[in-house]
Amino acid sequence: MKRLFLLSAFMLVVSSSIFAGGLLTNTNQHVSFLRMIARGASIGIDGVYSNPAGLAFLDDGVYLSLNIQSAYQTRVIDADFALWEGTRRYKGTASAPVIPSFQAAYKKGDWTLSGSFAVTGGGGKASFDSGLPMFDSKIIAMAAQGGAMPEMYTINSAMDGKQFIYGLQLGLTYKVNDWLAVFAGGRMNYVNSGYEGYLDAVMRSDLGGQPLAKIALDCDQTGWGITPVIGADVKFGQWNLGMKYEFMTNVNIENKTKMSYDPNSPALEDALSPYAHGVNTPNDIPALLTAALGYNILPTLRASVEYHYFFDKQARMANISGTTTGKQKALTKGTNEYLAGVEWDVHKKLTVSAGYQTTDYGLSDDFQSDTSFSCDSYSVGLGTAIKFSPKVTLNVAYFWTVYTDYTKTSANYNGLPNLPGKDVYSRTNKVFGAGIDYKF
Repeated sequence: MKRLFLLSAFMLVVSSSIFAGGLLTNTNQHVSFLRMIARGASIGIDGVYSNPAGLAFLDDGVYLSLNIQSAYQTRVIDADFALWEGTRRYKGTASAPVIPSFQAAYKKGDWTLSGSFAVTGGGGKASFDSGLPMFDSKIIAMAAQGGAMPEMYTINSAMDGKQFIYGLQLGLTYKVNDWLAVFAGGRMNYVNSGYEGYLDAVMRSDLGGQPLAKIALDCDQTGWGITPVIGADVKFGQWNLGMKYEFMTNVNIENKTKMSYDPNSPALEDALSPYAHGVNTPNDIPALLTAALGYNILPTLRASVEYHYFFDKQARMANISGTTTGKQKALTKGTNEYLAGVEWDVHKKLTVSAGYQTTDYGLSDDFQSDTSFSCDSYSVGLGTAIKFSPKVTLNVAYFWTVYTDYTKTSANYNGLPNLPGKDVYSRTNKVFGAGIDYKF
């Protein structure tokens, strides 16, 4: 029983994006996304990420953009288990107070050279200061087998997990004719993840004070991979069609680990083997297909709709706990996103905008766990663009997400035979952003 507990004890991950997008992908690389959301048909500097082929229809010149976003998220598990009374709530917080991104483009004639640097996946640190139900349930079950009741011992645990995927992109756009442009480029991704935590379960001092479990872990994980990107943009009258395909990125992350554990328990070393120094774990970034259609309703009023598909089932992930099966196999499908947005120039110096996005993952009980869960959602963005001059524009926006709770019921809660339980997973998310666009 102790081994089963420890196999799960330090699997805290923040692989799901703290921003908008798929399981591992941030789609909001520019504050214009936060204020309008559907930017896949954009003809602007934010197109370096959202519609790189559309850069061909900019005026000649040099374009620069610097954006700062702040994201805050909570992750809540309401847990019911056969060996405790009532529902217990476990709350984790994830924050990314300063997430910068930078875009640049140089347009000359039919050619445009563009590049960007951004946090393209992950982007935050998750902290669970009072453990997780998977920990408490297994300790309680283990102690109960030895005749110990919960009031006879104490459990202290805390864990932090982080994941950042830094992306450096470079690409070239070519204007084929007055209505067609194409793009080819690539993004170098560097993954930096880490886990820090401890667990200390001991009997009360008046009952001997012997340990039930004791672990401390400090694990950093790094890896890298290249994402080829292609795109096309078609302009016809007041319509604009933007398309992009990001190929799957093969990534393996390697452990750099310091750990300690109770030497009187030989099962501990084997239980922590996934986090041993030098071990490699697959962490592929899924391929992504986007298509967006924009329409100029009036010279001052624009709208667009967009679709994203993430090929999650084809991207290798870490194994499901206790098995040799990658978590991607437990997904029922890839992620579908549907986006819409509108912006209105209320004044020659002021634009207001709003957008909507719904995200539909292919979730399943085998994919979800206390340490890594996602929830279907919808998001709303509001914001403004202030044109200080023909060269300088300030974008300001607020973006929030409403999640659908996911309920996981099990007859063998957290792998404990014949002990039923239920987890209700929920999340909240909000993002603030401000950015400056400059044209030389």
